[in-house]
Amino acid sequence: MSMIDIAALDDIPQQGARVVRTPQGCVAVFRTADDRVFALDDRCPHKGGPLSEGIVHGTSVTCPLHNWVFDMATGQAQGTDSGHVATHRVRVEGGRILMDICALRRVA
Repeated sequence: MSMIDIAALDDIPQQGARVVRTPQGCVAVFRTADDRVFALDDRCPHKGGPLSEGIVHGTSVTCPLHNWVFDMATGQAQGTDSGHVATHRVRVEGGRILMDICALRRVA
């Protein structure tokens, strides 16, 4: 697995997100209150809302348009909603966020 440096951990506020633009679309990179990092496609499958603008709580994010909640580890919709958002491998090393380069060139 090839990883690419995309940002410093401190570039993303706790319980916040940043967007990485790729040729295939945007990826939202989230930081939790306890500094875990997750990456998901930045598009809710319900109405296309930007998940990067959602509310991060625990390891979930709530879509800003219609309040669908997604588990950031699995991409699965929670509660009575059904749907899935693609997840991407990320990790933190030495205070830097690394993303699997396949996310940047995947086929949609």
